[in-house]
Amino acid sequence: MARTITILGATGSIGRSTLDLIERESDRFDVVALTAQRDVDGLAAAARRTRAQRAVIGDAGLYGALKEALADSGVEAAAGEGAIIEAAELPADWTMGAIVGTAGLSPVMAALRRGQTVALANKESLVLAGGLMMQAAREAGATLLPVDSEHNAVFQCFPHDDPARVRRVILTASGGPFRSCTREEMARMTPAQAVKHPNWSMGAKISVDSATLMNKGLELIEAYHLFPVGHERLSVLVHPQSVVHSLVEYYDGSVLAQLGPADMRTPIAYTLAWPERMATPCTPLDLAQVGRLDFEEPDLVRFPALALAFQALREGGARPGVLNASNEVAVAAFLAGRIGFLDIAFIVETVLARYAPTAPATIDEALLIDAEARRVTEDALERKAA
Repeated sequence: MARTITILGATGSIGRSTLDLIERESDRFDVVALTAQRDVDGLAAAARRTRAQRAVIGDAGLYGALKEALADSGVEAAAGEGAIIEAAELPADWTMGAIVGTAGLSPVMAALRRGQTVALANKESLVLAGGLMMQAAREAGATLLPVDSEHNAVFQCFPHDDPARVRRVILTASGGPFRSCTREEMARMTPAQAVKHPNWSMGAKISVDSATLMNKGLELIEAYHLFPVGHERLSVLVHPQSVVHSLVEYYDGSVLAQLGPADMRTPIAYTLAWPERMATPCTPLDLAQVGRLDFEEPDLVRFPALALAFQALREGGARPGVLNASNEVAVAAFLAGRIGFLDIAFIVETVLARYAPTAPATIDEALLIDAEARRVTEDALERKAA
C-alpha cells in the first residue's frame, strides 16, 4: 500500500526536496496535506502535481488566492494557523515537520500526538521544548526521525537498543565561511559574506548560524533530546569537507560514521522510506575525488556562540530556548545591518545574563518564554545602538 504523507512547510528548501523524492516515486506515496506560510503559487502547484487532498496557507488573508489557484483541481483549500494544526492532525503514516522557527512547534506537537511517524527538520522546536516533545512522542507511541544531516547520521549509527554502549556522540561542523578567520577579520564581515556557506545551499539565517557555529550549538541541544547519552557525552568536531556527517564512538573503541554527499535529499529519503531505504538522485560520494578528510577541534574563543550553547545545555531548563530566541533576533539584526557579525554572540550572551526563566511545563509556557526572550533581545539591541 502507498504510504500517506503530509508535509508541513512544503515550499521551503526541505519541503521542496521532499516533494522531489515523492514525485520521483509517486506510486509509493499518497499526499494527504501540504502547507506553506505565504507562497500561494508554490503551494498550489505542488498540491496539483501531487494530487494532495488538502492545501493550507498559513496567512489567512491569502485564502481567496489559494482557493482560486486550486479551482477545479479537487484539492481542498484552507488557511490560518489553526488550519495548519488541523492538517497536522489528519491521519497520515508520515509527516514532515519543516516549518521554520517556533511557528513549527504547535503543528509538530499535533502530529506527534497523533502517534504516527514524524520526520523533524525544525531544530527550533526541540531546542525550545525538547522535553515536552519527547514526552508527547512517548505517550502517543510516535516515532520521531531526525532529518538534519548530523542527527540523521547519528541515528543511523546509534545503538537504540542499548545507549549505554556509547562513549561519545560527535557532531561534525564544516566550520562555516570564516573557519580560518581571525576575530579582527570577522568583525569586518558583511551579511553577504556570512551567507556564503562553503558546502551547503541554505537560507540566510541558517547560513549565518553556520558562520557563528551557533547552528552546531543548537544541534547539540537537539541531540541531547534525541539520543539518551546526557550532555557530557556530546561533542563537536570541525570537518571542513562535510563528508562525514557525524560519528558515534563506542566504549570498545569502535567509531561508526555516516558519510554522504552534501545533499539534504539523502537524510530526507532515509526518513521517508524508514525502516527501508530508497533511491535518490544524489551524486554518489567519490572518496577518491574527495582525497582527504580533515578534522580539528572547534575554537570556542573565536566562535563564542558555540560556547554559549554548551553552557545553555549544561544549565538546562529554559536556557536553550532563550538562547535560540535571542539568536534569531540577533541574526535578523545582523542581516538588516543593525549590528556587526561579532555582535551576534555578544547580544545573546547579554540576554542570557538578563533573563533566566524557569523551565516551561507546557507548550504555551515555552512560547511565552520565547516571546519574552525576543523582547529582551530587542531591548539589548536598542541599548547597544544608543
